Amino acid sequence: MSEGSDSLRTSPSVASLSENELPPPLEPPGYVCSLTEELVTKAREELQEKPEWRLRDVQALRDMVRKEYPNLSTSLDDAFLLRFLRARKFDYDRALQLLVNYHSCRRSWPEVFTDLKPSALKDALASGFLTVLPHTDPRGCQILCIRPDRWTPSSYPITENIRAIYLTLEKLIQSEETQDGFPIRIKAVHGVNEPRIFKGIFAIIKPFLKEKIANRFFLHGSDLNSLHTSLPRSILPKEYGGTAGELDITAWNEALLASEEDFVREFCQPVPTCGSIPGGTLLPQGLVSDAQCDDSVRAVKSQLYSCY
Repeated sequence: MSEGSDSLRTSPSVASLSENELPPPLEPPGYVCSLTEELVTKAREELQEKPEWRLRDVQALRDMVRKEYPNLSTSLDDAFLLRFLRARKFDYDRALQLLVNYHSCRRSWPEVFTDLKPSALKDALASGFLTVLPHTDPRGCQILCIRPDRWTPSSYPITENIRAIYLTLEKLIQSEETQDGFPIRIKAVHGVNEPRIFKGIFAIIKPFLKEKIANRFFLHGSDLNSLHTSLPRSILPKEYGGTAGELDITAWNEALLASEEDFVREFCQPVPTCGSIPGGTLLPQGLVSDAQCDDSVRAVKSQLYSCY
């Protein structure tokens, strides 16, 4: 008899165990902080996140979801809920609003979120339309590089580019080091080699933007020295006047494809229709409706993003 068979023979089956002897059901793993001491301090100062209160805050948000939105199909894992608490500096009400808006946006934009997985976006990824640079900026922010000129309209629809952006943002916030909730907080937008008309358009819309948002846009044109005042040459690829070698999209594409199962589990399951959730229950006063989904996340059209 083989060693494996012998093992099967000597191990008691579940059926042979009495009810009191059955092993307890496995519980989902609890939250384990992966932040460095430096980032823990930064989170305390910038996000009001106190390690000693972290799980209490997560439980408070979880209880609010269960009480106010019992039909909302959402993950209630510690790590998932922490995204929204961090994005709203641990303000429970605002974190809950962000969570509901996030799911409303996913339902109201099925052409973007349905079947959102790396293998469904191979053409967009292979085009080099976007990638994430291997080095962070001096603040530790990840840099998302978007190159609109790499998109050929006859190759695939523009919605595939938007899907690729969302896919990338979702992947980025899986890491606590880059996590600040979703929609992700954009720390800076750097436009390089943008058309001249873009500056005129931005000058028109800038007065209507909040000062904090307007101050995060930097249009450099062809002046790479201007870009380097914000993003050092040491972290930029050769294409942007940097010294970090040529821009390589392979590593990031492989990282996304390696996360296929995570995206299938999160985005390829049946999503409840809007009609299955009472409108009054889902969206009380102060929350956006499906039709009012945050338009700002649909307008991602610059070339370099510095994201925290």
